[in-house]
Amino acid sequence: MRKRDFDGGKSGHGHEAKARPNAGRPERHDQRHDQRHEQRRDQRHGQGHDRPNDQRPPRPRGEERPAAAERGPHRDKFRQHRPDRPDRPERPERQFKKKPWRAPAHERDGIVILYGWHAVKAALENPARRFHRLLATENATHRLAESGIALPVAPTPASAQDIEALVGPDAVHQGILAEADALEGPSVEELEPQRLVLVLDQITDPQNVGAILRSAAAFAVEAVIITARHSPEATGLLAKAASAALEHVPLVTVPNLARAIEVLKDKNVFVIGLDSTGETDLATVPLRAPLALVVGAEGKGLRQLTRTHCDAVARIALPGKIASLNVSNATVLALFVASGRIAS
Repeated sequence: MRKRDFDGGKSGHGHEAKARPNAGRPERHDQRHDQRHEQRRDQRHGQGHDRPNDQRPPRPRGEERPAAAERGPHRDKFRQHRPDRPDRPERPERQFKKKPWRAPAHERDGIVILYGWHAVKAALENPARRFHRLLATENATHRLAESGIALPVAPTPASAQDIEALVGPDAVHQGILAEADALEGPSVEELEPQRLVLVLDQITDPQNVGAILRSAAAFAVEAVIITARHSPEATGLLAKAASAALEHVPLVTVPNLARAIEVLKDKNVFVIGLDSTGETDLATVPLRAPLALVVGAEGKGLRQLTRTHCDAVARIALPGKIASLNVSNATVLALFVASGRIAS
């Protein structure tokens, strides 16, 4: 290999190299910078820091971080400057809101759930009912056997917890539950009222509707007309509150209540709307059969369109300081007044 000559005054490309000053000597700037940094660190540690970071013993891996009160006196010094800031309390355990119970979805449409002794017993005695299954506890099975009812389907043994899973923990099921098809009600055109018909204008509470159906059965109402929308289904709580009335009073569902009222009027039915703002007292209105009583929902009462299609709008005059009643109580009172008037 050929040994190359090297000229210290020239670069490899033929240019002269510039000489650097103080080449090979330690730079004084770096030494002064380190000294000033150490002085500032010492001053900082002496003005309030208890110990520098490099003197803190390392925390072993996996060891939990100490609590706030154990981390050092600097916490107390901080609170001396902020006396209005107390120690942070322990965070309470998070409370999760209990989800409301929901009925399980059925695989087939049109299946209603009936529970409670009177509702199920009346449904079992109704030949128009088509049952899918019957759940009964041991006590309810003995009660069915003692009643002598001809069962259309054999009861399936079940516990109270099994029935509560279908109807909810707060339902009074009395150890018996039935799943059956909904009863097919007549159309409003098929009705031939002779005495009394009840019309419900968008009453949505199932317990109120069930209580109204029970009262309708007691006063021999020929049919109860409800709207397809904004009305509860004839199952569950409604059937329990109705207490067998679903098997005795036809339930007519209509898409348009105003048109259904006009159909009744064409059949020579006298239509009376009940509202707390009615012009006259129901006891003074000249009533005749066949008669239809139209009841509105609590709070909003009769809708304006419904009022305009009624022959008259009456109120129930009360002598006390409270001028309104629960819708189911007002309905049974109106049925009592109207039944006595049209009978005479």
